[in-house]
Amino acid sequence: MTSKRTNADLILSNTLNGVTTLTMNMPARLSGWTAGMMAALHAALHDAAADNNTQAVILTGADPYYCAGVNLGSSLKLGHPRKLHAMIVAHNQHLFEDFINFPKPILVAVNGPGIGACVTSATLCDGVIASEKATFSTPFSRLGLPAEGCSSIHFERIMGKESAKRMLGPEGWQPTGTQAKEAGLIQWVVPHSDLLSEAQKIAEEWAKSRKERTFRGGSTKEELLRVNTRESVEVADAFLNRPFLKGQFKFLWSKKKRGPALTFMALWLSHPLWSRLR
Repeated sequence: MTSKRTNADLILSNTLNGVTTLTMNMPARLSGWTAGMMAALHAALHDAAADNNTQAVILTGADPYYCAGVNLGSSLKLGHPRKLHAMIVAHNQHLFEDFINFPKPILVAVNGPGIGACVTSATLCDGVIASEKATFSTPFSRLGLPAEGCSSIHFERIMGKESAKRMLGPEGWQPTGTQAKEAGLIQWVVPHSDLLSEAQKIAEEWAKSRKERTFRGGSTKEELLRVNTRESVEVADAFLNRPFLKGQFKFLWSKKKRGPALTFMALWLSHPLWSRLR
Protein backbone atom coordinates (compact mmCIF):
# COMPACT_ATOMS: atom_id res chain seq x y z
CA MET A 1 0.00 0.00 0.00
CA THR A 2 1.26 3.50 -0.86
CA SER A 3 0.17 6.77 0.69
CA LYS A 4 0.90 10.38 -0.17
CA ARG A 5 -0.40 13.90 0.41
CA THR A 6 -0.95 16.31 -2.44
CA ASN A 7 -1.43 20.04 -2.90
CA ALA A 8 -0.78 21.20 0.64
CA ASP A 9 -2.91 18.39 2.10
CA LEU A 10 -6.11 19.60 0.44
CA ILE A 11 -6.46 16.21 -1.23
CA LEU A 12 -5.25 13.06 0.51
CA SER A 13 -4.42 10.18 -1.82
CA ASN A 14 -4.18 6.52 -0.87
CA THR A 15 -3.81 3.52 -3.21
CA LEU A 16 -4.70 -0.04 -2.26
CA ASN A 17 -5.30 -3.06 -4.53
CA GLY A 18 -5.59 -0.96 -7.67
CA VAL A 19 -7.99 1.55 -6.07
CA THR A 20 -6.97 5.12 -5.33
CA THR A 21 -9.05 6.96 -2.73
CA LEU A 22 -8.99 10.75 -2.97
CA THR A 23 -10.21 12.55 0.15
CA MET A 24 -11.11 16.24 0.05
CA ASN A 25 -9.46 17.34 3.26
CA MET A 26 -10.62 20.78 4.35
CA PRO A 27 -13.15 19.95 7.11
CA ALA A 28 -12.96 23.37 8.76
CA ARG A 29 -14.40 24.84 5.54
CA LEU A 30 -16.64 21.84 4.86
CA SER A 31 -14.34 20.82 1.97
CA GLY A 32 -15.94 23.52 -0.17
CA TRP A 33 -14.63 23.98 -3.68
CA THR A 34 -12.43 27.01 -3.27
CA ALA A 35 -10.05 27.87 -6.08
CA GLY A 36 -7.31 26.00 -4.20
CA MET A 37 -9.42 22.92 -3.59
CA MET A 38 -10.52 22.73 -7.22
CA ALA A 39 -6.92 23.06 -8.41
CA ALA A 40 -5.88 20.29 -6.01
CA LEU A 41 -8.74 18.06 -7.16
CA HIS A 42 -7.89 18.67 -10.83
CA ALA A 43 -4.25 17.73 -10.15
CA ALA A 44 -5.20 14.64 -8.13
CA LEU A 45 -7.55 13.36 -10.84
CA HIS A 46 -4.88 14.01 -13.48
CA ASP A 47 -2.34 12.02 -11.45
CA ALA A 48 -4.78 9.13 -10.89
CA ALA A 49 -5.60 9.00 -14.59
CA ALA A 50 -1.90 8.69 -15.44
CA ASP A 51 -1.04 6.22 -12.65
CA ASN A 52 -0.65 2.65 -13.93
CA ASN A 53 -1.29 1.31 -10.41
CA THR A 54 -4.73 2.95 -10.33
CA GLN A 55 -7.52 0.98 -11.99
CA ALA A 56 -10.42 2.74 -10.22
CA VAL A 57 -10.91 5.82 -8.06
CA ILE A 58 -13.00 6.63 -4.98
CA LEU A 59 -13.72 10.30 -4.26
CA THR A 60 -14.87 11.22 -0.75
CA GLY A 61 -14.67 14.00 1.82
CA ALA A 62 -13.34 14.45 5.34
CA ASP A 63 -16.17 14.42 7.88
CA PRO A 64 -18.53 16.03 8.64
CA TYR A 65 -19.31 17.19 5.04
CA TYR A 66 -18.73 15.58 1.70
CA CYS A 67 -18.48 19.03 0.10
CA ALA A 68 -20.25 22.36 0.57
CA GLY A 69 -20.09 23.18 -3.14
CA VAL A 70 -18.35 25.90 -5.10
CA ASN A 71 -17.07 28.80 -3.01
CA LEU A 72 -18.02 31.73 -5.27
CA GLY A 73 -16.33 34.33 -3.12
CA SER A 74 -12.94 32.75 -3.73
CA SER A 75 -13.33 32.26 -7.46
CA LEU A 76 -15.06 35.38 -8.85
CA LYS A 77 -12.89 38.45 -9.42
CA LEU A 78 -13.63 41.90 -10.76
CA GLY A 79 -12.85 42.51 -14.41
CA HIS A 80 -14.20 43.59 -17.79
CA PRO A 81 -17.65 42.00 -18.26
CA ARG A 82 -16.64 40.09 -21.38
CA LYS A 83 -13.59 38.66 -19.64
CA LEU A 84 -15.61 37.92 -16.52
CA HIS A 85 -18.27 36.12 -18.54
CA ALA A 86 -15.63 34.10 -20.40
CA MET A 87 -13.90 33.24 -17.12
CA ILE A 88 -17.14 31.93 -15.59
CA VAL A 89 -17.88 29.85 -18.71
CA ALA A 90 -14.40 28.34 -18.70
CA HIS A 91 -14.40 27.78 -14.93
CA ASN A 92 -17.73 25.93 -14.95
CA GLN A 93 -16.97 23.97 -18.12
CA HIS A 94 -13.55 22.77 -16.99
CA LEU A 95 -14.84 21.76 -13.56
CA PHE A 96 -17.27 19.22 -14.97
CA GLU A 97 -15.00 18.19 -17.83
CA ASP A 98 -12.62 16.84 -15.19
CA PHE A 99 -15.31 14.28 -14.34
CA ILE A 100 -16.70 13.66 -17.83
CA ASN A 101 -13.25 13.13 -19.35
CA PHE A 102 -11.86 11.01 -16.52
CA PRO A 103 -10.83 7.75 -18.23
CA LYS A 104 -11.17 5.26 -15.37
CA PRO A 105 -14.15 4.09 -13.28
CA ILE A 106 -14.85 6.56 -10.49
CA LEU A 107 -17.02 5.95 -7.41
CA VAL A 108 -18.17 8.85 -5.24
CA ALA A 109 -18.50 8.02 -1.53
CA VAL A 110 -20.70 10.71 0.00
CA ASN A 111 -19.96 10.82 3.73
CA GLY A 112 -22.14 13.81 4.67
CA PRO A 113 -24.00 16.75 3.16
CA GLY A 114 -23.25 17.51 -0.49
CA ILE A 115 -24.31 20.80 -2.04
CA GLY A 116 -24.50 22.05 -5.62
CA ALA A 117 -21.77 21.17 -8.10
CA CYS A 118 -20.37 18.35 -5.98
CA VAL A 119 -23.76 16.61 -6.27
CA THR A 120 -24.20 17.08 -10.01
CA SER A 121 -20.58 16.06 -10.68
CA ALA A 122 -21.12 12.90 -8.63
CA THR A 123 -23.87 11.78 -10.99
CA LEU A 124 -21.39 12.08 -13.88
CA CYS A 125 -19.35 9.29 -12.30
CA ASP A 126 -19.86 5.53 -12.61
CA GLY A 127 -21.51 5.24 -9.23
CA VAL A 128 -22.44 6.95 -5.98
CA ILE A 129 -22.49 5.30 -2.56
CA ALA A 130 -23.65 7.29 0.46
CA SER A 131 -23.63 6.97 4.21
CA GLU A 132 -26.71 7.38 6.35
CA LYS A 133 -25.43 10.88 7.21
CA ALA A 134 -25.48 12.05 3.60
CA THR A 135 -27.86 14.61 2.15
CA PHE A 136 -28.02 15.97 -1.39
CA SER A 137 -28.86 19.58 -2.25
CA THR A 138 -28.95 21.37 -5.62
CA PRO A 139 -30.28 24.85 -4.69
CA PHE A 140 -29.83 26.43 -8.12
CA SER A 141 -33.37 27.68 -8.49
CA ARG A 142 -33.30 29.40 -5.08
CA LEU A 143 -30.03 31.10 -6.02
CA GLY A 144 -31.37 32.29 -9.37
CA LEU A 145 -29.12 29.96 -11.32
CA PRO A 146 -29.89 27.42 -14.07
CA ALA A 147 -29.10 23.74 -13.74
CA GLU A 148 -25.44 22.80 -14.22
CA GLY A 149 -23.23 19.72 -14.27
CA CYS A 150 -25.44 18.31 -17.06
CA SER A 151 -28.28 17.99 -14.53
CA SER A 152 -30.67 19.70 -16.95
CA ILE A 153 -30.88 16.37 -18.80
CA HIS A 154 -29.04 13.89 -16.61
CA PHE A 155 -31.14 14.09 -13.44
CA GLU A 156 -34.33 13.17 -15.26
CA ARG A 157 -32.61 10.23 -16.95
CA ILE A 158 -31.33 8.67 -13.74
CA MET A 159 -34.25 9.35 -11.39
CA GLY A 160 -37.28 10.38 -13.43
CA LYS A 161 -38.98 13.68 -14.19
CA GLU A 162 -40.76 14.16 -10.86
CA SER A 163 -37.73 13.66 -8.62
CA ALA A 164 -35.53 15.74 -10.91
CA LYS A 165 -38.04 18.59 -10.78
CA ARG A 166 -38.23 18.37 -6.99
CA MET A 167 -34.46 18.72 -6.65
CA LEU A 168 -33.83 21.31 -9.35
CA GLY A 169 -37.02 23.35 -9.00
CA PRO A 170 -38.25 25.85 -6.40
CA GLU A 171 -39.02 23.08 -3.89
CA GLY A 172 -35.30 22.38 -3.57
CA TRP A 173 -35.81 18.86 -2.22
CA GLN A 174 -32.80 17.66 -0.23
CA PRO A 175 -33.01 13.86 -0.06
CA THR A 176 -31.18 11.80 2.52
CA GLY A 177 -29.03 8.91 1.41
CA THR A 178 -31.94 6.49 1.73
CA GLN A 179 -34.31 8.80 -0.13
CA ALA A 180 -31.70 9.43 -2.83
CA LYS A 181 -31.31 5.69 -3.38
CA GLU A 182 -35.06 5.20 -3.60
CA ALA A 183 -35.26 8.02 -6.15
CA GLY A 184 -32.39 6.62 -8.23
CA LEU A 185 -29.97 9.48 -7.64
CA ILE A 186 -27.47 7.08 -6.07
CA GLN A 187 -27.01 3.30 -6.14
CA TRP A 188 -25.99 2.34 -2.59
CA VAL A 189 -26.53 3.57 0.98
CA VAL A 190 -24.71 2.06 3.97
CA PRO A 191 -24.06 2.81 7.65
CA HIS A 192 -21.62 5.68 8.06
CA SER A 193 -18.94 3.52 9.67
CA ASP A 194 -19.03 1.12 6.70
CA LEU A 195 -18.89 3.69 3.90
CA LEU A 196 -15.25 3.49 2.88
CA SER A 197 -14.94 -0.28 3.36
CA GLU A 198 -18.00 -0.88 1.18
CA ALA A 199 -16.77 1.63 -1.39
CA GLN A 200 -13.42 -0.17 -1.46
CA LYS A 201 -15.14 -3.51 -2.14
CA ILE A 202 -17.10 -2.08 -5.07
CA ALA A 203 -14.09 -0.29 -6.54
CA GLU A 204 -11.84 -3.35 -6.15
CA GLU A 205 -14.36 -5.41 -8.12
CA TRP A 206 -14.25 -2.75 -10.82
CA ALA A 207 -10.46 -2.82 -10.79
CA LYS A 208 -10.25 -6.62 -10.97
CA SER A 209 -12.72 -6.83 -13.84
CA ARG A 210 -11.02 -3.94 -15.67
CA LYS A 211 -14.33 -2.15 -15.82
CA GLU A 212 -14.53 0.52 -18.50
CA ARG A 213 -15.65 4.06 -17.78
CA THR A 214 -19.44 4.40 -18.13
CA PHE A 215 -22.15 7.02 -17.71
CA ARG A 216 -25.50 6.45 -16.09
CA GLY A 217 -28.92 6.92 -17.67
CA GLY A 218 -27.78 6.09 -21.17
CA SER A 219 -25.85 9.34 -21.53
CA THR A 220 -22.73 9.44 -23.69
CA LYS A 221 -19.51 11.33 -23.15
CA GLU A 222 -19.95 13.37 -26.31
CA GLU A 223 -23.49 14.43 -25.41
CA LEU A 224 -22.53 15.36 -21.84
CA LEU A 225 -19.66 17.50 -23.11
CA ARG A 226 -22.09 19.37 -25.39
CA VAL A 227 -24.63 19.86 -22.61
CA ASN A 228 -21.93 21.06 -20.23
CA THR A 229 -20.80 23.66 -22.78
CA ARG A 230 -24.36 24.97 -23.17
CA GLU A 231 -25.06 25.01 -19.44
CA SER A 232 -21.79 26.81 -18.74
CA VAL A 233 -22.84 29.74 -20.93
CA GLU A 234 -26.24 29.82 -19.23
CA VAL A 235 -24.60 29.81 -15.81
CA ALA A 236 -22.33 32.70 -16.79
CA ASP A 237 -25.32 34.67 -18.07
CA ALA A 238 -27.13 34.15 -14.77
CA PHE A 239 -24.07 35.00 -12.67
CA LEU A 240 -23.94 38.46 -14.23
CA ASN A 241 -27.59 39.30 -13.63
CA ARG A 242 -28.43 41.82 -10.89
CA PRO A 243 -30.69 39.56 -8.75
CA PHE A 244 -27.95 36.95 -8.40
CA LEU A 245 -25.22 39.52 -7.68
CA LYS A 246 -27.36 41.21 -5.04
CA GLY A 247 -28.23 37.89 -3.43
CA GLN A 248 -24.59 36.84 -3.23
CA PHE A 249 -23.60 40.18 -1.70
CA LYS A 250 -26.22 39.84 1.04
CA PHE A 251 -25.33 36.21 1.72
CA LEU A 252 -21.58 36.82 1.96
CA TRP A 253 -22.04 39.97 4.03
CA SER A 254 -24.21 38.02 6.49
CA LYS A 255 -21.35 35.52 6.81
CA LYS A 256 -18.93 38.41 7.53
CA LYS A 257 -16.95 37.64 4.37
CA ARG A 258 -16.40 41.30 3.68
CA GLY A 259 -13.91 41.12 0.81
CA PRO A 260 -15.89 38.73 -1.42
CA ALA A 261 -19.13 40.50 -0.45
CA LEU A 262 -17.77 43.84 -1.62
CA THR A 263 -16.78 42.28 -4.95
CA PHE A 264 -20.37 41.26 -5.56
CA MET A 265 -21.67 44.62 -4.31
CA ALA A 266 -19.43 46.44 -6.80
CA LEU A 267 -20.67 44.24 -9.64
CA TRP A 268 -24.28 44.68 -8.55
CA LEU A 269 -24.17 48.47 -8.21
CA SER A 270 -22.23 49.01 -11.41
CA HIS A 271 -24.34 46.55 -13.44
CA PRO A 272 -26.27 49.25 -15.39
CA LEU A 273 -22.95 50.58 -16.70
CA TRP A 274 -20.90 47.50 -17.49
CA SER A 275 -23.82 45.39 -18.76
CA ARG A 276 -23.86 47.59 -21.86
CA LEU A 277 -20.34 46.44 -22.68
CA ARG A 278 -21.25 42.75 -22.96
